[in-house]
Amino acid sequence: MNPELFRILVVDLATGRGRVENIDGRANAVGGSGLAALLFEKYGDPVRPWDDPDQPFILAIGPLTGLFPLMSKTVSSFKSPRNDQYTESHAGGRCALALRFAGYDALVLQGRAAELSCLNIGANHLQLKSAGFMAGLDVVAAGKIMRRMFKENSGHRSMLRIGPAGEKGLAIACINADTYRHFGRLGGGAVLGSKNIKGIVIQGNGTFSLPPDKEYPRLTARVHAMVTDTDMLRKYHNLGTPANLQSLNDISSLPWRNLQQTADPGIKGITGKRFADETLLRNGACAGCPVGCIHIGYIREKFEEKDNRYLYHQVAYDYEPIFAAGSMLGITNAFDVLRILDVMEKVGVDSMSAGVALAWAAEATEKGLISEKETTLRLRFGDTACFIHAARLLGTAANPFYQLLGQGTRAAADHYGGTDFACVLGQEMAGYATGEVFFTAQSLGFRHSHLDTGGYSYDQKHADKDVQAAVDFLLADEASRCLLTSMVSCLFARSVYTEDVLADCLRAAGYGNLADNQATLGDDIRRRRWRLRFASGFRPEAITLPKRFYKIETWKGPIDAGYLDRLKKEYGKRITALTGRTDV
Repeated sequence: MNPELFRILVVDLATGRGRVENIDGRANAVGGSGLAALLFEKYGDPVRPWDDPDQPFILAIGPLTGLFPLMSKTVSSFKSPRNDQYTESHAGGRCALALRFAGYDALVLQGRAAELSCLNIGANHLQLKSAGFMAGLDVVAAGKIMRRMFKENSGHRSMLRIGPAGEKGLAIACINADTYRHFGRLGGGAVLGSKNIKGIVIQGNGTFSLPPDKEYPRLTARVHAMVTDTDMLRKYHNLGTPANLQSLNDISSLPWRNLQQTADPGIKGITGKRFADETLLRNGACAGCPVGCIHIGYIREKFEEKDNRYLYHQVAYDYEPIFAAGSMLGITNAFDVLRILDVMEKVGVDSMSAGVALAWAAEATEKGLISEKETTLRLRFGDTACFIHAARLLGTAANPFYQLLGQGTRAAADHYGGTDFACVLGQEMAGYATGEVFFTAQSLGFRHSHLDTGGYSYDQKHADKDVQAAVDFLLADEASRCLLTSMVSCLFARSVYTEDVLADCLRAAGYGNLADNQATLGDDIRRRRWRLRFASGFRPEAITLPKRFYKIETWKGPIDAGYLDRLKKEYGKRITALTGRTDV
């Protein structure tokens, strides 16, 4: 197989048939984010609406997938139902390695199935199977049925599925990946729903050759030792990202009750240590990762009298879901947070978007903008039972209010009022009220994600207000992350895969040309993505920040409105310049 060519499985869902195409472009697109953009250029259209059947849904992996530790992510790309613009969403689980063992660099779905269906692919097979009986099933129930429908290659397969939210076309609908991971943000679940796809099974039932380079085994061992025998990634296994809850609360940077506060003594009930001490059942890991950063807690469901025991249910947790279903909603009990997250998981909504949306609805209720007429029950901060019920109503689009809220907090605020306190930065905010640089970074970031850049980290390290220095940092960090998400590396491994280590890995894998051109590849891929985003309608000046973001206090004091506006203007100008466009 020519390593310079990508091997792509293209599936026409309307006919249930597929074809394998070998596509040139490795030298510039690399894989992952770069490959996803290349494939959207070939199979997509930046102008047609997101739910046009001809618009593709793409899954792409990278040149180092399956060869080195933490090269375990998959990039999905599509036009987002949130803004009808080109975007990406990333997930771990087993998807990346299943694609690699199936022999594909990417999967492209085109068209729309005639009825609700599950797609089953592998190294030598493709099956589109009717799943109309699964309509309306939640993610957990769908997963159980899919495991019975597709029994082969257990442990070597990946199962993606959507819940009711995806079938209803909600812009906050996610795609569940192997139970504990997600293509979470910007509505990938709605894209699959629009294509009548309830689930995708990727059977990793083939083989692939390891690099013949004699340095490869030694290099793999060296990287593995860096990951497991040093402190570089140990924090992700121990308390994990939930450790951030206490530290951000301590510096007045944790959003509480729809960002009406940035610190609260109630933090003691939902710290990372509290979750670990009281709720943690076990750690899990994505395929190809020895770190084990997936923290899986438990909740007690019911008492089984005949066996004289309680039944328990497992729920994964990380920092961002705890913020969204915890502090943002005023919930201060770890088990209560897991109970809310459990419902969000089942209905198939992105927990960050859903939590922020419900927080807006609770404040809108307090202010009299909405009532039980819209929400069915009175939403109150700190009321676990009401948020469990509301999460279910939201994910099933139970009435016109929840249908609209499921299109995003801003859509509901535009209709009912309350845009001033709709905590939206391009999409619902991530859990970092760290200051002006993060607010700029998420609002104008390519994925509107806290992972586009390290803006939240920059805020915590810099009290100065140097606009050029901050924007220079955001641009440089974005380019380096673009390169990693084209490999496709977990971004937790940024400290491991330095430029030198990455070059060694690429050379050992037979990609010496990529190793020699790292300095330009990240920039080129970043530029390619932004050109697609602008072609599909993105304009930095169209992104406005709600007043709530100008009124908070962090460890640096009150937000500096002038500094925030200058940052946003300069970052938008620099992003536009990347595309070479003069018509915006």
